[in-house]
Amino acid sequence: MTTKILLTKLKEFEGLRLEAYLDAAGKPTIGYGHTLDVRIGDKISAYYAEELLREDIAYVEKKVRRLGVTRNEAQLDALVSFAFNLGFGRLKNSTLLKVIREGGSKSAITREFKRWVFAKGRRLRGLEQRREWEAKRFFE
Repeated sequence: MTTKILLTKLKEFEGLRLEAYLDAAGKPTIGYGHTLDVRIGDKISAYYAEELLREDIAYVEKKVRRLGVTRNEAQLDALVSFAFNLGFGRLKNSTLLKVIREGGSKSAITREFKRWVFAKGRRLRGLEQRREWEAKRFFE
């Protein structure tokens, strides 16, 4: 069950683009960060963009829940945001997940979130802000 907090933050982080574009990693994207079957030249409505976002969040949330590491909605929100942005495979194979599974300290987990601020080798302020929010949300 997607929280309103997560939906609002993902809209903020992703921004709304009704025409397909290449994201910071060079992947065709539309709406609020939707990447499945997107081609440059595609156009959608704001209503459909939100529907896609809700579907995408539900898909990622289901995968994150299966990891069995979230104890509350705040932790789920943080990890869903992370996986939504970077891909579930990156979360699943990350040191972040390993540290969480091992019961790492707040500072260790926060440090792992904040390592993921680069796109194509460039440090991005938007990713820094997102990771800061995710690390904070994880401990709420």
